[in-house]
Amino acid sequence: MPGVGPRSAERIALWMVQVRNDQPEQIARAVTDTRQSIRPCSLCGFFAAGEICEICADSSRLMELLCVVEQPTDILPLDKTGAFRGRYHSLGGKISPLDHVGPEDLRIKELLERVDHEKISEIIFALPADVEGESTTNYIVDLLKSKPVTLTRIARGIPAGGGLESADELTLSAALSGRTKL
Repeated sequence: MPGVGPRSAERIALWMVQVRNDQPEQIARAVTDTRQSIRPCSLCGFFAAGEICEICADSSRLMELLCVVEQPTDILPLDKTGAFRGRYHSLGGKISPLDHVGPEDLRIKELLERVDHEKISEIIFALPADVEGESTTNYIVDLLKSKPVTLTRIARGIPAGGGLESADELTLSAALSGRTKL
């Protein structure tokens, strides 16, 4: 399992063998039930128990704002901030020729369909600031240029509590070009 190192895996295995109650069976059932009941949201690609997730079903959200992310797990930290009250669209990856991932392997077609069928006025790109993230953003921007939608990206810069000495040149450059007036 991701995030479980060899020592933790050993402790878990020993606990499962030594425990005398039905906790291991309960955990196994919970894992099985989760695998069977959770699926990708048909709209955004996030995790859903039904056809659409709770975020897409929330009528209090701003329907005209759409934030594009790489993976469904990228939605959680953005939504926890409470700063964005729009909806999301997970691409399920980023264009990466070296990893044999092309545009057809991502949920780009679904994004274009959403733009055509929903009243979206702004798309905010929140993809990684690496070569693949930039190329994916640029590819989608080219596809959307003719659409009546504003295309923006999240700001980039120095993390809170971070110092200039630990920032790379790309981050510093983005921080300088994305500066705001006080």
